[in-house]
Amino acid sequence: MKITYNPETLCVQAGWQPKNGEPRVVPIYQSTTFKYDDSDEMAKLFDLEKSGYFYTRLQNPTNDVVASKIADLEGGVGAMLTSSGQAANFFATFNICECGSHIVSTSAIYGGTFNLFGVTMKKMGIDVTFVNQDASDEELEKAFRPNTRCVFGETISNPGCEVLDIERFARLAHRHGVPLIIDNTFATPVGCRPIEWGADIVTHSTTKYMDGHAGTVGGVIVDSGNFDWDAHADLFPGLTTPDDSYHGLIYTQRFGRAAYITKATTQLMRDLGSIQAPQNAYYINLGLETLHLRMKRHCENAQAVAEWLQRNDKVAWVNYSGLPDSPYHALCQKYLPNGSCGVIAFGLKGTREDAIRFMDRLKLICIVTHVADARSCVLHPASHTHRQLSDEQLRQAGIAPDLIRLSVGIENVNDIIADIEQALA
Repeated sequence: MKITYNPETLCVQAGWQPKNGEPRVVPIYQSTTFKYDDSDEMAKLFDLEKSGYFYTRLQNPTNDVVASKIADLEGGVGAMLTSSGQAANFFATFNICECGSHIVSTSAIYGGTFNLFGVTMKKMGIDVTFVNQDASDEELEKAFRPNTRCVFGETISNPGCEVLDIERFARLAHRHGVPLIIDNTFATPVGCRPIEWGADIVTHSTTKYMDGHAGTVGGVIVDSGNFDWDAHADLFPGLTTPDDSYHGLIYTQRFGRAAYITKATTQLMRDLGSIQAPQNAYYINLGLETLHLRMKRHCENAQAVAEWLQRNDKVAWVNYSGLPDSPYHALCQKYLPNGSCGVIAFGLKGTREDAIRFMDRLKLICIVTHVADARSCVLHPASHTHRQLSDEQLRQAGIAPDLIRLSVGIENVNDIIADIEQALA
């Protein structure tokens, strides 16, 4: 009988089960290639007739251990590590899209992803419609087209901190025969498991909470194995018709529930090569071992800071779903019962320049182009991460000119609040 472990145990133990005499900690297989004595055996690997390692761009033992751990945490059938979170979101969508396809995406997403969909992938002939995630079902229905191939959203949006109604978006996507892809970076699988609410594919920037120490860049795609690609075969020919590059192999017939993630690995990673280095995967695994401990502290600290900001007369507004008066509080209680995350969006009374002056006066909290690690940090998205967007695009993404994104770390919360207080003074 298979034992089902809790997330805390999976963070520490999943992925690597050493045999007698093997290292307790997963080794770093820092090798590009793997030796075989039999030429026919390697030929079978290239034809996907056999599973094994022959070139790290496609598979590496260290990477597979970490991918397996994340798949277990999310409740998926398989996962693939990528070189960055941006690569993960590109591969996740491009795996089922091609020239002439269409994506429905919420507008309140990370600026890099917004630009990926709205600019770069449009150059590839893939169109996108950005929607307000709080719009009615009737309004959202209008965004779908016959060539729509997926719906994309973030569990907790970056940087606005809106919480997505995952179950509702899954229902809408499935009604049109397409999968729901969820970026779960801010929530982490410790806080929310989108697959349990109907999501089909989950992505992460492992650079953030999973690593947790701002030490390494990476991403991951997790396949739930739940979407029935054959039921909508005409929409997804890449999965349901022969792949000429593998002698006519049909992914859904050969790999069943793992068809999507197998295609992503054997086709996209083969051709585009945005691999994660085994050394980076090792670092992410170290971060995963304490993820459940750190997220508890992040959420506790952020809740206290958000409540303090809300009481301060120099603060105009605070958006944190852990606050009872947040418009996303009910969704937070539904999807994130153990706490939101460590990121808060807020604005000061005054001008955009006042927000910048406030950040410049912080001492403990640093201005960095990062978020979601052990150290508290701050950013002004309109001036930094989202500066490539026009004012209209900023408004569409729910980013006000005065929005400050505060990533609350795991330091003593009184020290964090004291730093904010002295900067405001």
